[in-house]
Amino acid sequence: MRELAGRPVAAQVEEGIQRRLRERAARGRRFPLLAIVWVGDDPSSAAYIRAKEKAAQRLGIPTRLVHLEGSSGEEAIGAAVQELSEDPQVTGVLIQAPLPPGVDYERIIRLLDPRKDVDGFHPLNAGKLFRGRPELAPCTALGILQLLRHYQIPLRGKHAVVVGRSNIVGRPTAALLEQADATVTLCHSKTEDLAALARQGDILVAAVGSPHFIRASMVKPGAAVVDVGIRRQDGALVGDVHPEVREVAGALSPVPGGVGPLTVAFLLENVVKAAEYLDPL
Repeated sequence: MRELAGRPVAAQVEEGIQRRLRERAARGRRFPLLAIVWVGDDPSSAAYIRAKEKAAQRLGIPTRLVHLEGSSGEEAIGAAVQELSEDPQVTGVLIQAPLPPGVDYERIIRLLDPRKDVDGFHPLNAGKLFRGRPELAPCTALGILQLLRHYQIPLRGKHAVVVGRSNIVGRPTAALLEQADATVTLCHSKTEDLAALARQGDILVAAVGSPHFIRASMVKPGAAVVDVGIRRQDGALVGDVHPEVREVAGALSPVPGGVGPLTVAFLLENVVKAAEYLDPL
């Protein structure tokens, strides 16, 4: 079984980002600035933000953290997002989820200039993705496609099964796979006989958010399996795919070290891409 390690692929993506940054600097164009909106003190969010800030710092991309109290309401959060959207120095904005209960994320994201939406969640960017003309697409979905391409996993004409229909991972991944000429089945919690459908996939993407949900009996022998999930269980980081799948799959992304590094890499690529949209070379 081949291991679909994400770190070497992410390193290649970062090399490309650095070349583009050098070119922007040489031509005197506006340099990217990533603003992160964080509401509250969720420990998981804090860890994700640190990882993003560290990666941006490594590439020389400045960041600005806008940290609001957990008691902040929709009006205050919206005002902060709108201010960043209108700030000419800021080229990319990330709204760290989750937002406090009662705050409508969809209303908040609509206040953001879609050209600065580095998560790719704005309805305009989602529409472009599903019309087959993606510009700023969700980072994890981009990372999954790059991972498969890097390891030369055939996509054209193959059956790809995506388990999980979130707007963050499942749906955009299904759209990108379909645009790569795969035949896609999108499964979810209400899918009947999920195991039988999953077993048909030449490519199986597990984006359920449930530790060890995908068992060996759900995997076609020789399939390429991408594990998107990551949870801490009994002190260890585990994914959506049970370890027994290694005995069946032809290729499998590890947790940690699989999709995670690519999510961060493509976030930063989106930051650079947003700057290019706002101030072309």
